[in-house]
Amino acid sequence: MLDAGCGTGENALHVASLGLSVLGVDVAETALAIAREKVDDRGIEVEFAAADAFQLERLGRRFETVLDCGLFHTFDRDERRGYVASLASVTEHDGTLYVLCFSDGGPDTGPHPISQEELRAAFTPGDGWNVVAIEPDRIQTRYHDDGAPAWLATIKRI
Repeated sequence: MLDAGCGTGENALHVASLGLSVLGVDVAETALAIAREKVDDRGIEVEFAAADAFQLERLGRRFETVLDCGLFHTFDRDERRGYVASLASVTEHDGTLYVLCFSDGGPDTGPHPISQEELRAAFTPGDGWNVVAIEPDRIQTRYHDDGAPAWLATIKRI
């Protein structure tokens, strides 16, 4: 599994604790250093690497499962096309991408909230994607006691 924009590695570590092979990538070396310390402290096998989300093909690997927890919504409309193409370059055909992003639904949204329409527009069949589901969810943040409104999208590579 690929954890794109893994930050300090909590999601990658959780998935690896379930016995799955995980590569967590992020552009922030400071976050990756913290993630690697967690690996040492917890004794869980996870690989972390510095990578640009717009150039994931440079990893030279493909994944059946890709996780984006909190990265998609950081990109503006013009950047999303390049990011989605980068994701396509590392996602196996019939692979699954899970995107958890701030939503525009409800009060007290997080920064850069995304609409369902924006998610669907970014992941189109013409670009090799099929949006299977978009469900309401919450993202835990330091600033939201009960989490911020989010979308959890399940997207298949076709």
